[in-house]
Amino acid sequence: MNTSSSTGADNLAAGASQRRLRWEILIVLALSLGASAVYSLISLIAKLTEPGDLSTQTATLNPSVSPRPLLDLTYQLVGISFAVAPVVLVIYLLSAERGSPARRLGLDVSDRRTASADLAWGAGLAALIGVPGLGLYYVAKALNLNATVIPSGLTDYWWTVPVLILAAAQNAVLEEVVAVGYLLTRLRQLGVGEWPALAASAALRGSYHLYQGFGAFLGNFVMGLVFGYFFQRKGRVLPLVVAHTLIDVVAFVGYTLFRDALHL
Repeated sequence: MNTSSSTGADNLAAGASQRRLRWEILIVLALSLGASAVYSLISLIAKLTEPGDLSTQTATLNPSVSPRPLLDLTYQLVGISFAVAPVVLVIYLLSAERGSPARRLGLDVSDRRTASADLAWGAGLAALIGVPGLGLYYVAKALNLNATVIPSGLTDYWWTVPVLILAAAQNAVLEEVVAVGYLLTRLRQLGVGEWPALAASAALRGSYHLYQGFGAFLGNFVMGLVFGYFFQRKGRVLPLVVAHTLIDVVAFVGYTLFRDALHL
């Protein structure tokens, strides 16, 4: 057997595998958060080129789609359902390799003690990120570095709060699974170092929040560093999903319930 030929074939196969992974990452991001980042950048440019300060402009999350309540509800539920399709895609892609994708990403809940720890970590991370993040938002807005964020544009219907909770969970699952679990796993397989991979994941998270302004980019970049580092150390995405869901539920539902009392 020709050893040099065998080695050359192995190197060629390894190179092809790495190229395939790079293309896979590009395709997944183009179908999900990468596309959001591009649209977010365009939205920021549009805001910056409008008359007036950035802080006087608005960025509305969870907008209403139709004045007809049941039609609006249908649009909201369909939008939430299709938004998690990239998560199904990355789990499918990871399932082609050895080991359960849910276990590899730290999404499994088979062990009660691990699940309890995930909930505790999630609550702690939500407090760690949520409170300073709110302060950063107000500082950035005062410095004209952020638009005014409206957490919900939905009309008050019987289904508004449940839909906002579903939207919060959808955001959390999509962002944490794709931007953290999947991306950091693939970058590790490509041989990218931990810190460059962490920076790439955090930059992606910040970039698809640019439509809110520079403060949102910075805040989410820091959040990305914290969440990505946690995943690199613990190998668990579920606590990040819990934390992100809690942060968004407080923002979305809190705004809806208390905006009149707080004159928002």
